[in-house]
Amino acid sequence: MTDFAATKAKFHLPKGVIYLDGNSLGPLPVAAMERARRTIESEWGELLIRAWNLAGWMDQPRRVGDRIARLIGAAPGTVVMGDTLSIKMHQTLAAALSMRPERKVVLSDTGNFPSDLYIAQGLIESLDRGHVLKTVAPEAVEAELGEHVAVLMLTHVDYGSGRMHDMARLTQKAHAVGALVIWDLAHSAGAVPLDLAGCKADFAAGCTYKYLNGGPGAPAFIYLRPDHIDTARTALAGWLGHEAPFDFARDYRPARGIERMRIGTPSVVQMSILEAALDIWDQIDMAALRARSVELTELFIDRVEAQCPALKLDSPRPPAMRGSQVSFRFEHGYAVIQALIARGVIGDFRAPDRMRFGFAPLYTDHGDVRCAVDILAKILTERAWDRPEYRKVAAVT
Repeated sequence: MTDFAATKAKFHLPKGVIYLDGNSLGPLPVAAMERARRTIESEWGELLIRAWNLAGWMDQPRRVGDRIARLIGAAPGTVVMGDTLSIKMHQTLAAALSMRPERKVVLSDTGNFPSDLYIAQGLIESLDRGHVLKTVAPEAVEAELGEHVAVLMLTHVDYGSGRMHDMARLTQKAHAVGALVIWDLAHSAGAVPLDLAGCKADFAAGCTYKYLNGGPGAPAFIYLRPDHIDTARTALAGWLGHEAPFDFARDYRPARGIERMRIGTPSVVQMSILEAALDIWDQIDMAALRARSVELTELFIDRVEAQCPALKLDSPRPPAMRGSQVSFRFEHGYAVIQALIARGVIGDFRAPDRMRFGFAPLYTDHGDVRCAVDILAKILTERAWDRPEYRKVAAVT
């Protein structure tokens, strides 16, 4: 059984702070500080360029990818690290479209993360081959699937509401009409159990700075179904995706295996911090984590609805339909979040009126939830949010 009291001690959490924003940026693992120091001082400092070989830097993206594969239900050799989530989504979509050249529709939903839609719009425009991006309400996606769809591109857990798609069902339905499926796992990896291999997902990508606690700027990961790996076009043909990068050939030859989805030089220091975070995950049972997540989110919803009647639940009520995040709507939501932060409870806000709270069992417990709701209720009852300093909108909300 996973000991969540023990895992909480593995994170640096500022005294007096209840952190409910791991769905945006996970907190600092205590071991990450020493791991970063070792990478900087002992590897970079002492080995210099030799560290690419002697410290395993060159193999790091594949090695770390295999560790993440376990957390997303993927086989070894199907995940590799590098670059940002936006770049990895571009790679997956470009590869998928090239595999369905006769079809022209990219189907997504209106709740998808805007960046993914921007990527699709930009790629469609640059290809200029008659593709269109069609978005429908999340609950209408299945009905819209047909033989005109080339790619179904969805975020598994909605960034705003926490609504969770049925990955297995939608993947099966898409395959039944000949479409390929791409899953954005930004709010899923480390939050809910996943089975990419079992549901035969075609492509997936995700970031590692949220629930996986890799730190700001931590690299993204990309997954390809095994039978797609050696045929998928890489689209962004970078040096380290070459079959033999140190041959310095003038023509590109994609590497064999998942290495072909690498592009540029990996962020070694950042990925070393992620490795320290993954040491914690090696001890985690995902079923136990999900059970604790449901306990925490159910407790939060029940207490907010009882103590804060002015707030409207924006997340699905059945826990099976949401990830590890709960959102409430309130006209003055931004100011309320700022008042919460000033009192040591950190959540975040998404326009126009959505307050988001992320629950990470590795460091969030039942006492945190009860205390956070009591503070929230007091702010609302006393209208403590109604101050000019809480209405001033910062660059990051």
